Amino acid sequence: MQSTEKKKKKLKYSNNNNNNMMMMMPNPNPNRNDDDDGFPIEKIVEYPLPGYSGPSSINFSPDDKLISYLLSPDESLKRHVFTFDLTTTSQQQQLFFSPPHGDGLDEHNLSLHDKFARERSRERGLGVTRYQWLPTTSTVTIMVPLPAGIYFMDHPSSQPQLKLPAHSSPIVDPHLSPDATMLAYVTNHQLNVLDLFYNRSKPLTSGANGTTKTHAVAEYIAQEEMERKNGYWWSPDSKFIAFTEVDSSEIPIYRIIHQGKSTVGLEAQEEHAYPFAGATNVKVRLGVVPVIGGPVTWMDLCCGSNSDDEYLTRVNWITGNTLVAQVLNRSHSKLKLIKFDIKTGQGKCILVEEDYTWINLHDCFTPLDRGSSFLWASEKTGFRHLYLHDENGVCVGPITQGDWMVEQIVGVNEASNFIYFTGTLDGPLECHMYRAELFPDNEITRPVRLTQGKGKHVVVLDHQMQKFVDVHESLDSPPRVSLCSLHDGSLIMPLFEQQASTIPRVKKLQLEPPKIFQIQAKDGTALYGALYKPDEEKFGPPPYKTMISVYGGPGVQLVSDSWANTVDMRAQFLRSNGILVWKMDNRGSSRRGLAFEGAMKHNFGRYDAEDQVAGAEWLMKEGLAKGGEIGVYGWSYGGYLSAISLSRFPHVFKCAVSGAPVTSWDGYDSFYTEKYMGMPDENKLGYSYGSVMNHVDRLKGKLLLVHGLIDENVHFRHTARLVNALVGARKAYELLIFPDARHMPRPFKDRLYMEERIWDFIQRTL
Repeated sequence: MQSTEKKKKKLKYSNNNNNNMMMMMPNPNPNRNDDDDGFPIEKIVEYPLPGYSGPSSINFSPDDKLISYLLSPDESLKRHVFTFDLTTTSQQQQLFFSPPHGDGLDEHNLSLHDKFARERSRERGLGVTRYQWLPTTSTVTIMVPLPAGIYFMDHPSSQPQLKLPAHSSPIVDPHLSPDATMLAYVTNHQLNVLDLFYNRSKPLTSGANGTTKTHAVAEYIAQEEMERKNGYWWSPDSKFIAFTEVDSSEIPIYRIIHQGKSTVGLEAQEEHAYPFAGATNVKVRLGVVPVIGGPVTWMDLCCGSNSDDEYLTRVNWITGNTLVAQVLNRSHSKLKLIKFDIKTGQGKCILVEEDYTWINLHDCFTPLDRGSSFLWASEKTGFRHLYLHDENGVCVGPITQGDWMVEQIVGVNEASNFIYFTGTLDGPLECHMYRAELFPDNEITRPVRLTQGKGKHVVVLDHQMQKFVDVHESLDSPPRVSLCSLHDGSLIMPLFEQQASTIPRVKKLQLEPPKIFQIQAKDGTALYGALYKPDEEKFGPPPYKTMISVYGGPGVQLVSDSWANTVDMRAQFLRSNGILVWKMDNRGSSRRGLAFEGAMKHNFGRYDAEDQVAGAEWLMKEGLAKGGEIGVYGWSYGGYLSAISLSRFPHVFKCAVSGAPVTSWDGYDSFYTEKYMGMPDENKLGYSYGSVMNHVDRLKGKLLLVHGLIDENVHFRHTARLVNALVGARKAYELLIFPDARHMPRPFKDRLYMEERIWDFIQRTL
């Protein structure tokens, strides 16, 4: 489970609107009207958000002469590929690729697979959402997947070439080979390759049927919960492809009926192999097939048999065409790195990571050229840090240490003995890039910070390890994009600049950054909260009616020094109408270390709700809020936390908006639920206490439930079960349903209607 917007992605953020731009950017949309009076409620649901009109999906071309990125010239969600030439002084961008015939500019013509993929990644962008450079410096060609097929473009003045049309079946997850001679893709549930020189395709696998067996496509929980989007991986020499075979034949089908359709029958229903907590998981095998065709070599591994090899979480190739798989047990307490001989399929375990709390997955496994050693990240000290291991998996020693965490490895330069990574050394509310010694001689020295300015930084390094692109934002500053020196972090040139004061919607709607406060949980743990305070000149001094915005679940951080908090449009709308808004990260949320997260273990609905009460009590103590006039709202895990907080603490919360809530954890998926709550039959008390239904007898406040009827992540069944309990307890409730919505309504009209109904509910009940 994740928040409405997905967790961190590699340099992906929305687009919107600004005036103060470098020459590389187009002029703002001259037809945009931001002169409406007040704060119209539709501004809550307008995407992209104010200030997020900058480049996204930034990359360097293979020769490092160009910087490429996605951008919407009309400041909408419809994106195109642009490039910026670093070899000239003109400082102008060039349109490189635009979707032919409007391909991909509307969600209605997307395949069901593409729609599900967008749900998993919380993708809102249209047009080009992904592209890839041909990995060779001899050409400047990009590959762009669109609904109509796979396009290639080798020059901005040429015409896009539809290299691989999508006919009766969509083309899924295309990836170029490392030598740029072939394109792998999935269609009709089978892995295929296209020879780019002869323009001939052939299947590499057979036997998949798309219902109970699929090849080379990541299963549901891999996409939704493991952050593993791929189901196949090219070998470094482009001669082999490793792929997964997913067998879901033992999983009962969960059927979703499209109640909003005017028709009935197969076209008005869909079936999902959904692994519920405590039930059977899919079985996953790992095979290797030569790209010239031939028999598959199956690795000696079958995940999903309720053993130490329950989940295939990551797959990596290392030198010598050796395959390394990361395999997690069902209780999430043991992760193994297994090295496979692809000729025989035999495996050897080279590393075991164990922790009683749980294992958090990461993407820090990095093979090195020196002695076939590799980098690994571990939370064995309570915080994720980097360690050097030899080829046999023996830990040589740490590279980083301290009460802070490494988030991602962004680059390794073995020749200069440096590793570059992002982390929280400067505090859990920020994210910076640092440099450390790859092979420390003696004591570990403090990493060198290379990014400038407080807040959060997302970086992309060039191939020659000389420069990097820095996307920097903070509460006070919308995202700016700069080209910097990897030597010392100094600015080479600004690529995209904007000031908050020059963004029309920010200025017109008087969007002020929230103030960050640190308070204490009842056990003394430091908690961070963000306060959106109404204008005293307009609404008088506090206390104010208050709404608390919550998520509260593991793996997500709401409060940080980021522009995203400033353009939390619902919070700003409420603030503009005289309602104080507070959001706080309770124990169990991310980026604070394993002990902070581990307070959640086996205890959903307990400490998370109690910490939110501590936040409410702090607001009352400070004279900002008044007892009896505090509400709470949230979505997904936040919807769950809203509902259970209203039920458990009727003396604190007067109303709650609960969006797409999990109401009983036996109804959510196995991977997420069992990681934090254990198996249902082994933690009966935790599952019982964590169910909203078991607290509704104490409910006094007003409850609004919001849910999509075809939500395949948090099924509408959760809300239906809660409604049954409310009826049984004779408790009033309000229900807002969206027959055609999945985990979050997507069409503008649906989202606007939802915000109008939520605002009406808050006005009536708070």
